[in-house]
Amino acid sequence: MLSGTNVFLGPVLPQDFSLLFQWADDLEAAQYNETYRPPLWKQQEELWFPRLPDPSRVLMIIRRVGSSTAIGYVQIWNIDAVHQSAILGLRIGSEQDRSQGLGKEAFALAIDYCWNHLHLSRIALSVFANNSAAVALYLKTGFVEEGRLKQAAFIDGSWVDILLMALIHPRRAHS
Repeated sequence: MLSGTNVFLGPVLPQDFSLLFQWADDLEAAQYNETYRPPLWKQQEELWFPRLPDPSRVLMIIRRVGSSTAIGYVQIWNIDAVHQSAILGLRIGSEQDRSQGLGKEAFALAIDYCWNHLHLSRIALSVFANNSAAVALYLKTGFVEEGRLKQAAFIDGSWVDILLMALIHPRRAHS
């Protein structure tokens, strides 16, 4: 378990699945993450509770300190030990838990985990350019834009750019 002041990151538990499934079926939130498709129970179950361990992936649930209820999740995938890189994603599930600094704290814990436990040198992510709250968080955390995929996603009747961003470990950064 990774603990902060207001949140902690821990394992995905069976009791979390109904919330995870509900968040996957959130049409409004999907506009900031992906094209909406109604989730399939079995596919979601396999995503969160795979039958075989996958060393290229880490999933953690975000909880408020003092609570057992999930408020979001962190995903680290495409973990590459040779190149010391991975892709990071974070989601605060419900609107009422957003804009309180909980995602920022969870994101900092996840980055620290990537540096100190996975021994990564580079963390990448992609974000819809119109997701201004997420872009602002990533920039404040030190991520830099490495590229822009113009009109790469068609979301809710409009084309959206996708920003490619990365963060290099401060002790390993080269000019």
